[in-house]
Amino acid sequence: MAEATAPERFITVSLAKRGVSCTAKLLDDRAPITCGAVWDALPLGGDVYHAKYARNEIYTLLAPFAAEEPPLENPTITPIPGDLCYFTFTQTQLATKSYGYDDSAPHHERSTVVDLALFYERNNLLINGDAGWVPGIVWGSVVEGLPEVADACQDLWRAGALGETLSFARA
Repeated sequence: MAEATAPERFITVSLAKRGVSCTAKLLDDRAPITCGAVWDALPLGGDVYHAKYARNEIYTLLAPFAAEEPPLENPTITPIPGDLCYFTFTQTQLATKSYGYDDSAPHHERSTVVDLALFYERNNLLINGDAGWVPGIVWGSVVEGLPEVADACQDLWRAGALGETLSFARA
């Protein structure tokens, strides 16, 4: 008898102000703990930031939502276009003024910060001049709508992120 497989799960990733979204498949087979934590916490979202160091990345910083932070499953330091990544940072790791967050940033008072990111173009390298390699958990992959979101991400880079939100919701 054939083994039953779990149904595939999909989410919508959106930039609200720019009116664009894409669909991503959760990588339950590669990052089951992370996918479970994200899925159970959806919808998630907040202010969007464009990466300074990683290159072609947008992300939002959230309060921890998992009962326990996921282990480093399906790690990468070279995300590809369409990868959704999960990172965990301590408040002190993001407190340096060089990162560009001011004292009023919503994550400022949190001891742990979760970073949910979308990579929209090639040639990304997760290295930080202060801390070294910054591996992320690849927990999803965009399957539809990446070109439109990538265009919006380029606009976000050039025109600014102020007032824009990045959200993740069940499809």
